[in-house]
Amino acid sequence: MSYLINGVKHCSPVNQMHKLTGAVFKARLLRNTWRIKEQQLKISRASSQLSSEKANSYDYVIVGAGSAGCVLANRLTEDPHSTVLLLEAGPKDTLLGSKRLLWKIHMPAALTYNLCDEKYNWYYHTTSQKHMDNRIMYWPRGRVWGGSSSLNAMVYIRGHAEDYNRWSREGAIGWDYDHCLPYFKKAQTHELGSDQYRGGKGPLYVSRGKTNHPLHQAFLDATQQAGYPFTDDMNGYQQEGFGWMDMTIHQGKRWSTASAYLHPALSRPNLSVTEKTLVTKILFQGTKSIGVEYVKNGQTEKAFASKEVILSGGAINSPQLLMLSGIGNADDLKKLGIPVVCHLPGVGQNLQDHLEVYVQHKCTKPITLYSAQKPVNMVRIGLEWLWKFTGEGATAHLESGGFIRSQPGVPHPDIQFHFLPSQVIDHGRVASKMEAYQVHVGPMRSASVGWLKLKSADPKDHPIIEPNYMSAERDIWEFRQCVKLTREIFAQKAFEKFRGPEIQPGNNVQSDKEIDAFIRQKTDSAYHPSCTCKMGQPSDGTAVVDPQTKVIGVENLRVVDASIMPSIVSGNLNAPTIMIAEKAADIIKGLPSLQEKNVPVYKPKTLETQR
Repeated sequence: MSYLINGVKHCSPVNQMHKLTGAVFKARLLRNTWRIKEQQLKISRASSQLSSEKANSYDYVIVGAGSAGCVLANRLTEDPHSTVLLLEAGPKDTLLGSKRLLWKIHMPAALTYNLCDEKYNWYYHTTSQKHMDNRIMYWPRGRVWGGSSSLNAMVYIRGHAEDYNRWSREGAIGWDYDHCLPYFKKAQTHELGSDQYRGGKGPLYVSRGKTNHPLHQAFLDATQQAGYPFTDDMNGYQQEGFGWMDMTIHQGKRWSTASAYLHPALSRPNLSVTEKTLVTKILFQGTKSIGVEYVKNGQTEKAFASKEVILSGGAINSPQLLMLSGIGNADDLKKLGIPVVCHLPGVGQNLQDHLEVYVQHKCTKPITLYSAQKPVNMVRIGLEWLWKFTGEGATAHLESGGFIRSQPGVPHPDIQFHFLPSQVIDHGRVASKMEAYQVHVGPMRSASVGWLKLKSADPKDHPIIEPNYMSAERDIWEFRQCVKLTREIFAQKAFEKFRGPEIQPGNNVQSDKEIDAFIRQKTDSAYHPSCTCKMGQPSDGTAVVDPQTKVIGVENLRVVDASIMPSIVSGNLNAPTIMIAEKAADIIKGLPSLQEKNVPVYKPKTLETQR
């Protein structure tokens, strides 16, 4: 009976209800426990991500440790409360902390080594140029600390005052000569001392040649015999004429922006610098830039900027990165499957460069650099430089040059000369074959304008570079003038005791048609790509950045390098690029622009004559 009673007890509906309720409670408890654990895991992950982002977050992230990026890294970290991450795709410019061990960069005379070496060089090539016998042109660009200032010929030329006044008229308000000259001076310490045009307290050391080579003197004498003036400072009052060139060489060593700006700042705790780091994308929240994505050692990582991302990759890399990140011509980006952040059709357009051609003569005396290029002499020169930073290795030998006007009516010089007591063949990739001297000559304000576009959405693919060289008839005429005017200088009495036969164009090249054919066959880039992220007013549909260097249409993003020039300047680009970065640093810091009003600039007495 009791068994039956117990059985009835165990099987009663009440007891079953208790069991069911307990099971449901346990299931709910278990489910809630899992939910709590999931939430804790999410919180932990989010906390870890926030911690990681905080660890990899800076006030400013600068892309590119080149001519502009090194300047910005130094100037922005002068404020100890501002943190900066500087990302560079190439290696350091020293080996084991030594400049001597990387003599290929730091020995001025060794400059052609890196123009031919992909280790420190992006090694770009253009499309086939239909107006230049379908030649594909070689474009070396620096991929190393210091960028192209670690590869260039160290010629320090600012351009003409009217270049910057033209920028202002083109929409870059506040970038006229009055507002740019103070930043050239701020950057510079000139070995001849400061004056109304030169700086005396800046980190960028500038010097004059020390060789006193007789061919340089012959060239300057010949230019005066041809009726051109001598100018004692083509970066000062008078650009027009011929004289001794300024160079970014200090105590016998290349003085790149890495040497001048970056290395002195490396000890600052608020500056972090990388090498061999390829930035692949700018990160956005909507249209607000928040950081970058990059690849280092095969790993994809992110860095965040609480204030701004600043692109200083140069005239090829900066527009390329903008387009890879969704800023550019929307139609082009969509074709490559790149999500559009901002339709900005001017990105990659307005590409401008300088071309130059070599006019070469054999030299009748054994005084050129030909003998210096023989192995035994190269060893001697190298050892002297390694020991004392002196001798023939301590200069780039481009110590004289000048600027002239191509014809009457031209308001300021539009042709530039560099004289070299040697022969250069194929960018220095082929050894000199004889005792010879040459002038590098080319127009400064060509009418031809090109573009660059993405080849693919892969950041490792070089973009398509279309400079559109010689597409304007005026450019052909200007180059013809370059050849004729150079021949006139080389024909002067000062060269009589040195002048052998003309190597190129050669005495068989005389008619306009023959000169034009020579130009199409032999002209090469002077390595001055620029203007692909043009500065202008937001109302200008072709502008990419405004006069504050901010990218139009998005937030917290700037471009600061040669790409933002509205138009190319009348001279080499390294000094103007450094000036741009100095001025931009003050803009970023919120400081009022420096200004020097009414600084006198030379003007020809008459424009009715060419000289």
